Order: sequence, then structure tokens, then C-alpha cells
Amino acid sequence: MAYEVTATRRRPKTFDELAGQEFVRSTLKSSLEKGSIAHAYLFSGPRGCGKTSAARILARSLNCEKGPSAEPCGLCSACREIRNGSSLDVIEIDGASNTGVNDVRQIKDEVLFPPNAGKYKVYIIDEVHMLSNNAFNALLKTIEEPPPYIIFIFATTELHKVPATIKSRCQQFAFRAIPIEDIQRMLRETCAEMNIQAEDEALFWIAREATGSMRDAYTLFDQVVSFSGGTLRSSLIKEKMGLVGIEELNALAEACARAGHAEALTLLDRILEAGVSIDRFVIDLAGYYRSLLLLKAGVVKESVLGYGADRFSAAVRDALKLSQLEEALSMLLDLYRDLRYSLSPRFELETAVSKLCWLDRWISRAELRDAVDSARTVLGLPPASAGDFSRGASPGGSGAPSLKAEKPGSEAEAAGFGGPGSFMDKPGAFTEGFKKFMEKQSELKPGEETIPDEAEMVRRVFRGTVVKQEGPRPALPEGGAENSVFGGIP
Repeated sequence: MAYEVTATRRRPKTFDELAGQEFVRSTLKSSLEKGSIAHAYLFSGPRGCGKTSAARILARSLNCEKGPSAEPCGLCSACREIRNGSSLDVIEIDGASNTGVNDVRQIKDEVLFPPNAGKYKVYIIDEVHMLSNNAFNALLKTIEEPPPYIIFIFATTELHKVPATIKSRCQQFAFRAIPIEDIQRMLRETCAEMNIQAEDEALFWIAREATGSMRDAYTLFDQVVSFSGGTLRSSLIKEKMGLVGIEELNALAEACARAGHAEALTLLDRILEAGVSIDRFVIDLAGYYRSLLLLKAGVVKESVLGYGADRFSAAVRDALKLSQLEEALSMLLDLYRDLRYSLSPRFELETAVSKLCWLDRWISRAELRDAVDSARTVLGLPPASAGDFSRGASPGGSGAPSLKAEKPGSEAEAAGFGGPGSFMDKPGAFTEGFKKFMEKQSELKPGEETIPDEAEMVRRVFRGTVVKQEGPRPALPEGGAENSVFGGIP
């Protein structure tokens, strides 16, 4: 017997076998039981979710010798002919290759003739959105008032391209992407039918990669079975298909969380040398940080995360805040968009991994504003406006968020932070203060107390501990810049 692909062999034969389409299944069965049969149906939804299968089941239900019935027998000649594609009363048309008015004119001529053997003549037009506007217009009258024995079933993956005049003449059914759990269950049943052993993680990976398409899942399943030797193992799938496992992603993320540039880049080199494509790795790494972000937000559902919550590194979750994980994911999504036009995709990836190594020191604009607002409150100044933290070029041209320094009040002057004409009056005061602070710290010896006012201001603003002081300022912590609030920043 000739080999038959799983997607064809496992195609649904009854409404109950349609996976993940409860609304479509219940509505069509109810209308058949009541005899409320429309003259035109429009099935829309993503690829591989059962639109064409549902159309064929509906055609069998209408023309079954025991029908119209919600449960076609599957044994009569009409059911067998429709299943085999040899029925004269069920005409399947590919909308992509029959787009013109002449093709529609042929349909209009054919509908005048009654069905050959069944009760209804059913036209199934797949990818109906590919018809031209003139072809759609030529169909309008036929769809609106067809002979009583004519049924039209349209299927499309792009509902927005179907004219409203066609939609208004059809009963519309929106098919949904099939949930991962349903795909995994169907794959498990297929393995039992074929006497194949499979790890749950391997089946879960296939279901996740199918992105809601049962046909995609069966196609990928056939490919994996061909090299698995009768046992589906996740480790073998990763090896043969050039994938990155959760263990490698955990190791790389932990190295980045420890700011281990050399370790992270060495791990990246090892992964790429194993044959993993750069595009695939960026997708997997972005998915990993997305899962960490969802975990940090309290989401623990395995089908959403891709793995069980316990599979993700606790060290990485504890090291990074929610805003830092958002920045990491945004960085990787931008990287994927940039790869297409990059001089060297590998250089882009290595740069991104290096940036992930200082992610624990990244602060969001909201956190910076909160720190400055707390400092201004202590000084008796009004809170900073939203414009003070707008994204724009700093005086140094770095493109980072810039701060506008306003003239301090009398309380700030009493605290020793200068009055009119002081550094606080100048644009980019915080930036210049930071530079002077770093220059001075490199010169100070432990125990020295004198640093520029602007540098002291910046140091305490960014620590969120600006206070009014009487007398000399405290000495810098022993050890210079390494122990300061800016310690370790290159």
C-alpha cells in the first residue's frame, strides 16, 4: 500500500473530530439537525485549522443517504465518493487559479443543472479572497438567490480581502488557531496508533512549533519520525534540527547575569559552532527572555511559557527586574529586525550578548525620574515635568534621555548646591557633574573629603539620598570608585 502522509490519513471525517473548533462544530450540527441550511457559508481562519475539512464534512452531511444529518454514515456511496474526491455533486475549486470572470461565468452556467445523484450540488471554493473584484461582482446575484439545491462554501485565510457584499450574503464562521494542548493530544493519539514512543517534551515542541496549525504539526511530526528510529526524543530533535535547548539558554543567561562577558561569548561561540543558525538562536533567546518576563509577572502556564516554570534559571530571575527583562526582550526583537540588513549577523549577535551582560545595571527612565523626584522633594523643589525625561540627545550626543536642570530655590542654596549662575543653571548639569565626579574620584586618596559640588550633587541624586547637611561633607568610601554608587561602570 502506498505511503500516506499523516495530515491526509488523520484528516477529520466527522464534526466531532474537528480539533479546537467547538463553536463551529456545535453550530453546524445544530443547523443540520433543525434543517436550517443556508445557501452560502464563509469559513475563515489561519492555515491548517480545519476549514476545508469542515467544508467536506458539511458536504457529506448534506448528501449522505441518511441525511441531511449531523452525523454522516461514511459508508454510503455518496460519503465514499466525497471522501475520495470523485463525487460529481461536490465541486472543489481553487480560487487562486480560477480568478477571472470567465471562471465564475462557468459556475453560473453549471448551477442551472440539478445534482447528479445527491440532494445538493455543493461548490467549495478555497482561497476565495484570490478572486478578482469583477469575479466577486459576477457571483453576487448567484449567491444571493441560487437554486434550492445549490450550496456555496467559501474558505479563506484572509477575510479582510473578501468584499463586504459577499460577506453579507454568507453565514460566517471564524475558525481559531488550535490550542497547543489539543495538538499535543492529537499527536499522542497518532503515536499510539503508529506504535511510536514519544517524550512529552518532544511532542510539546512539535505542538508549539506548529503555531496553531494541525497540518503543520503533522508535517513536522512526519519529519521527526523519519529520523527518530521509532522513539521521539527531545535531545535527538535538537541535535538533528540545530536547535538550542533550555539548558544552553540558562547557561548563557546566567553568564550574562554575572556580567561574565568572556564566558557568555564563549558559550555563544560553542552554540553557533554546533550548527545553530543565527536567526534561529535569536528567536529562541528572545523567547527565553519573554518567558522570564512572563514568569516575573506571575504567569506560570506551561503552554504559554514553553517549558515548566522550574526549568528556567532561578538565578537569572532573581538577578533581573521586570523593566530590565523588558529591555532585554526589546533589544533582541530589534536585533532580529536588524539582522536582515547587517554587515555581519554574527557581529550583531555578539554585540547584543555583550549588552546583556550589563543589563543588571540598566535603569529605566521611570526609575530615574523617581530618583530625581525624591531628591527634588528633599530639596523643596517641585517634581520634574515629563519633558525633563523625554528621549533625546544629551549634550554629549549619546542619544540617552537628557535631564533639564532648573534653577534651585533658597533651600538648595542653603544646602550648598549653588544659586543663580551655578552649575545647576547650565544645560547638561548632571552629565557634566558626573564627568567631574569620575575625574575627581580617580585622583582622591582614601579619607579625602573635597570633591566638586556638582559631582557630590550627582552622586547623591543618583543614590536617592540627597539631604541637607551642616558642616563638611562626608568622605568618599574607602576604595575610591570601586565602592561608589558608580563603581564598576566603565
